[in-house]
Amino acid sequence: MLHHEEPEKINYLKTVLVGIFKDNTIFRLAISLCPAIAVTNSMKTALMMGIAVVFVQIMVNITVSALRYVINPKVRIPVYMLIISGWVTVIDLLTAAFFTQIYKQMGLYIQLIVAFASILARAEFFASKNRMVPSFFDGLGMGLGFLLALTVISFFRELLGKGSLIGLQLINAKPLLIMLLPAGGFLTTGLLMGFFNWIDMRFYGGKGAGGATDQ
Repeated sequence: MLHHEEPEKINYLKTVLVGIFKDNTIFRLAISLCPAIAVTNSMKTALMMGIAVVFVQIMVNITVSALRYVINPKVRIPVYMLIISGWVTVIDLLTAAFFTQIYKQMGLYIQLIVAFASILARAEFFASKNRMVPSFFDGLGMGLGFLLALTVISFFRELLGKGSLIGLQLINAKPLLIMLLPAGGFLTTGLLMGFFNWIDMRFYGGKGAGGATDQ
């Protein structure tokens, strides 16, 4: 008589928190940094980029999980890349159709989502080994972590570099134009990375907010 192994129970809230804090793509893993520098001089473009990544990360995770018993392990990486490029094409076309002005500023960077190591990594290490529901929450957490990082970075860059937020002028003082340049992007990202790592070490013992829930 065959005994089916019981599926491992997964804490979905913890899975999301791990993606947002402990395994944050920008602040903790320091990967996919190109958009963190390129599109964060404006909160509008940063938010759009973050939302696009949330969509792609979730849909790729779900698709890989659904096909995990069908995909031949020997060709899994090319198949994952095809899945990623398919969903990136979908969000690229949707953005071009419904958010034309923003797309003109950042269309190239949406297409570069195909090369994001974080999306391929989650497909390989999580979605290919778990059911669709856990994979959805894993993709949601990783995507929201990326969105949070871009939002925080763009908040400081636009506020200090333009004196505005989401295009609304808030400060009439002379802006720090360096914040709009790549150097300002690297500086802001580096300082925030150090700050979030300090919070992690100070309050969570290096385990991140998600990992600390076990205590």
